[in-house]
Amino acid sequence: MKQLHSVLALEFLFMLMVHQSLLEKRLCVYQVTDSKYSSAGNVSGSEQLCDKTDCCLAIFQIINGQPKVDTLACGIANMVCPDATCRAKPHFIDPYIQCTCRTDLCNGKITWSPETEQPPVTQHYTAAKFITVLVVILFFTVLVIIATKWKNLGKKKEDPLQPSCHDYNVQPLCSCQIKASENQIPDIVLQEVLGQGHFASVYQAKQRGSVVAVKVYPANWKHLFIKEKEVYELPLMKHEGIVKFLGTGRKPDNGSLLIVLQYAEYGSLHSFLCKHTSSWMLSMKLCQTLSEGLSYLHSDHHSNGMHKPPVAHRDLSSSNVLVRADWTCVLSDFGSATILRSCSGHRFWQDHTTNMQRHPQFCTLNYMSPEILEGSVNLSSSSYLLQGDIYALGLILWEIWMRCSDLFPGGAVPQHLLPYELELEANVTFERLILYVSEMDRRPSIPENWKALPQGAGVKELLTDCWDSDTDARLTAACVVDRLISL
Repeated sequence: MKQLHSVLALEFLFMLMVHQSLLEKRLCVYQVTDSKYSSAGNVSGSEQLCDKTDCCLAIFQIINGQPKVDTLACGIANMVCPDATCRAKPHFIDPYIQCTCRTDLCNGKITWSPETEQPPVTQHYTAAKFITVLVVILFFTVLVIIATKWKNLGKKKEDPLQPSCHDYNVQPLCSCQIKASENQIPDIVLQEVLGQGHFASVYQAKQRGSVVAVKVYPANWKHLFIKEKEVYELPLMKHEGIVKFLGTGRKPDNGSLLIVLQYAEYGSLHSFLCKHTSSWMLSMKLCQTLSEGLSYLHSDHHSNGMHKPPVAHRDLSSSNVLVRADWTCVLSDFGSATILRSCSGHRFWQDHTTNMQRHPQFCTLNYMSPEILEGSVNLSSSSYLLQGDIYALGLILWEIWMRCSDLFPGGAVPQHLLPYELELEANVTFERLILYVSEMDRRPSIPENWKALPQGAGVKELLTDCWDSDTDARLTAACVVDRLISL
């Protein structure tokens, strides 16, 4: 009994600490021209009590050698702010400077001189903050486990092998339940490396006289191999806009796991755009086939008693889209994808999807949507996962059209750049991106000359409707296809 009292006392003490930390909200000076900052906290006159962060934000424009207030407010996202005072740092858009600070009303007065230099990147603060939060979470988890086990003493233990569908509000048997495939592809001869990722390498290979592509996972990344294999093996997964899955295998020498795919002659869309420009019609072919593939991936499809649930790609980028010899696009690389299974009227997805907030490195940085950058994804709604793909789709459409010769008549077509490389240069970091995309609500630049072109207005409207900061305002993939057809 004494042990139980000790556990409950520790739990109560911890909850008091958490409650106290929640009560201490940051107070910031408030002076803005953009009303979106009002959502960051409760505004009272020239002050704002922060809801989403403990950081105050200040952005100043340099006019005639003097800083003029542009924005004073709470940060919209939970950013890192190691400084107690507002110390000016060069903004990535001239002629602006910025600061974030962590004391009340600290953004009202900026420390600045014309010789302000770029400070070193403060990644160690991010790491320290993450470790602190992790330790607190682990401490609390251990307390809860101890208390739960103590209360459950004497109760019958559940069978650990019994499936627990109840956790996801589903029945043990679902229409979309998938059995592991035993399909093995023999006679694979790996040749040259086509691409190298964080977790796997892609090779050109020969298989019984045919050229194929083989994605090779080291044995220690088996869980990612299984995850991607599961997506490819969904019922009704075959579609012209999704790379053709040929099977799986294993290298006998080192146990590496193989996913065998149809070979795409032009490689990734990224490498294709680096080497090729295209006409309006060929650009539209790339855009339309890409969007049709994503629309099918997102679809909830039933046919002949089989069911393909919606799938969110979650790492859509021009590097994860392939181009075939006929200039059509196919989706690939489903290592980060999430299957949105629907059983007994409930939609759910497995625990690994929550890693999206804790491990954003699984997404390609330039294509991360504002809600993912802010860590404010609503995991109770599948539409948030799908609409993150739509944001990335808009950026890829922009990449394609920026290499379209008919959209730059009489002028040179710009070299291929990733989204935000033009605005933020090659140094696209998480901190710079969240300020530009979330705080300033900016997007890749659309050339001014497009306004004068017949298709320019439609192109601009389609892009802005894909990368809208409001997820509910974004188009669906099927609607993007319809818009492209109308263009």
